Amino acid sequence: MSSPHDFDFLHGEWQVLNRRRTDFLDPGSHWEEFTATSRCRPLFDGAANIDEIDMPHLGSKGLTLRLFDRETEQWSLNWSSSTSGKLFPPVIGRFDGDRGEFHGDDTYDGKDVRVRFVWSGVSPAAARWEQAFSVDDGETWVTNWVMEFSRRA
Repeated sequence: MSSPHDFDFLHGEWQVLNRRRTDFLDPGSHWEEFTATSRCRPLFDGAANIDEIDMPHLGSKGLTLRLFDRETEQWSLNWSSSTSGKLFPPVIGRFDGDRGEFHGDDTYDGKDVRVRFVWSGVSPAAARWEQAFSVDDGETWVTNWVMEFSRRA
């Protein structure tokens, strides 16, 4: 079951290796790799947190606000990019052990997409995040972005 402390592992500073597809909807598109740095801090005694990721390769920063809903025992993950200054629609879900899965709806390149975020392999020293899009309501998924987090010394 999910709890207000599911994301405690993420608090602090991280080095992040990014791999993302050059076309988020094409499973055959090439992958590009780049590094980033991230810093996360807790809010609401752990039931919320905020992080900022600096991605010089993309010339932008990203921000995620995560909020735990105590009634539903689910998290909402709310993303914004410095290039737009707008919040994207949230993905909502929960953890089961050290794996969290979150879903939502958005648009990409003018197409309606189902979005899936997965957090896995979480520990005090490392974690993995991946994003996938579906254009057929979850029948098939294209994993289009993977971040490997390692704790900064």
